[in-house]
Amino acid sequence: MRVDGRKFDELRPIEIIPNWTENPDGSVLIKWGRTWVLCTASIEYRSPVWQKEKNEGWVTGDYGMLPGSTDTRKRRPGLRPDSRGTEIKRLVGRSLRGACDLSAIPGWTISVDCDVLQADGGTRVASITGGMIALSIAAQSMVEKGLLASVEKLVREPVVAISLGIVGDDSVLDLNYKEDSTAEVDLNLVGTLDGKCIEVQGTSEGRAMEKKDLDKLLELGFKGLSSVSSIVKPFLKGQ
Repeated sequence: MRVDGRKFDELRPIEIIPNWTENPDGSVLIKWGRTWVLCTASIEYRSPVWQKEKNEGWVTGDYGMLPGSTDTRKRRPGLRPDSRGTEIKRLVGRSLRGACDLSAIPGWTISVDCDVLQADGGTRVASITGGMIALSIAAQSMVEKGLLASVEKLVREPVVAISLGIVGDDSVLDLNYKEDSTAEVDLNLVGTLDGKCIEVQGTSEGRAMEKKDLDKLLELGFKGLSSVSSIVKPFLKGQ
């Protein structure tokens, strides 16, 4: 039995509140257990030079933890880069671009900002999943303004994400902070709604991982992606 009483393959409760803020082109508050992340998507008519040369737009991701998101105050990022935050923002951006056909929005950039309001493990997978919903809402706003033919033109294969790991001798899905802080193996899986893999990100911290461990984790992870997909799909525009 896990610390919060869940089964080894059981998700924490996920609540999705779209349009949580009014100013961005797309927004969603995703509550994943005790982890809460506000994801907003903003559209601008600009794109990187290398994308202009290919007649494509751009989708970028950003990530940050607000000062009150943890038990002790999290300092705001200053002049010194936060290496963990930089790693996660790159993961968010790669994951969301993996869902998109950037040729559908030439000249445009959609920036997806993920701000952690409360953290209890799994902030990066909540950011990717919530960011995908916010991005689809922003894409719908482009359709309504006549800037995009359909959401599906941009968002070809929506993505979701899940965390998993080995805690003690057990392979477990959707780690909270207590589990994550003691996990011997920590892994994050990003995939499409129909079960294709976008990215696997993982490490062994307590011991070396054998192939059978990885196989078991991936099987558990794809099961988790399927469960998350069924929760998220009704909130995705164009699906």
